[in-house]
Amino acid sequence: MGRRVVVTGTGIISPVGNDIGTFWRNISDGKCGIDFIKSIPTDDLPVKIAGEVKDFNPSDYGIEAGFARKQDSYTVYAVAAAWQAMKESGLDSSESGNIDPFRLGVYVGSGIGGFSTMVRETEKLLKDGPKWVSPLFIPTMIANIAAGNIAIRNNACGPCLPVVTACATSTHAIGEAFRAIKYGHADAIITGGAEAAVIPIAIAGFANAKALSRAENPKYASLPFNKNRGGFVMSEGAGMLVLEEYEHAKARGAVILAEISGYGNTCDAHHVTAPRPDGKTQAAAISMALNEAGYTSDDVLYINAHGTGTALNDTSETKAFKLALGEDAYKAHISSTKGSTGHMLGAAGATEAIVSVLALKNGKVPPTANLDETDPECDLNYTPCKAVDADLTMAASDSLGFGGHNGCIVFKKFNGYE
Repeated sequence: MGRRVVVTGTGIISPVGNDIGTFWRNISDGKCGIDFIKSIPTDDLPVKIAGEVKDFNPSDYGIEAGFARKQDSYTVYAVAAAWQAMKESGLDSSESGNIDPFRLGVYVGSGIGGFSTMVRETEKLLKDGPKWVSPLFIPTMIANIAAGNIAIRNNACGPCLPVVTACATSTHAIGEAFRAIKYGHADAIITGGAEAAVIPIAIAGFANAKALSRAENPKYASLPFNKNRGGFVMSEGAGMLVLEEYEHAKARGAVILAEISGYGNTCDAHHVTAPRPDGKTQAAAISMALNEAGYTSDDVLYINAHGTGTALNDTSETKAFKLALGEDAYKAHISSTKGSTGHMLGAAGATEAIVSVLALKNGKVPPTANLDETDPECDLNYTPCKAVDADLTMAASDSLGFGGHNGCIVFKKFNGYE
């Protein structure tokens, strides 16, 4: 059976808010955080829109100016979101704290890592020669360094496992953290993902792979399950959760936001970028997670869909939901909040896990923004444009990444200590 695992903290840096309250209000209202890119010149770029983080001040999250200056943005976002999550959780691994440092872990990943650092230092090498490459290049660029910095800042001496599975990264990080706690390898883990890839080479690469929307109106560009969709919109940020063993949380009187109770992980083994069109492997991950969580037809289920707004994803994902749930797929409440946030890549899964937790906690299904004309092949209840109140008992969040990586995590509503 294993031990029970609960969520005691959340933190967010996103295009629609840099704290949980603002983020949830904007997600619930279907507000779109996508706009014309302001951080870099876009004259020569094929795509000029993205979901950028706005009004972000590292010092608001206990981050020193020197640290922020030296680190890649993906690490700074990760540290800021983790600071929020740990503050909300009330965990303290200091000598007089409430958790053994060796029982506190960090499972935080990034789909790409320090992409802007890689580009900047490569430009130095090509222009001025190798002696001008920063000695901090490697420990700033690598995709595990956000996890390392979070561990350092939180005295987390337990298991530390960065995950890299493209757009499924932080869903897998959360799922693996759940398993580690369930089977006794840690008492609490800071987990999630971060990304900061709104830079010219990333935009050019995704656009030339025909993955990005070429829409010129940023407020009508990220269109999950919409007949008019034309690709995803890249965005950035970080999402973090603190997972904790139930009895440990109970002993210290922690506020529990939800219980995490299921995880599924499969691979399409089909294509490096295109999802498996019949949805079978994606459905298997969803079924694994729901079965482990004990889902029944009596549950009122919310699904935060991967829902990227690409032609292939949305139809294959719809098939996957039908395969996993059968007739129950038609009564499930489903939405893709990428209509509001855009696609946060390695941070997407954790961001959407937070949405799932908040949906359970607040009894509200957030909308799929901009869903004004549903694709006939996407014929499930995708909650178009407006939030819906619902007495939810269970929430699932699935993610699908380049390379065929599929992940799904399931949360239960927490109804009080037993």
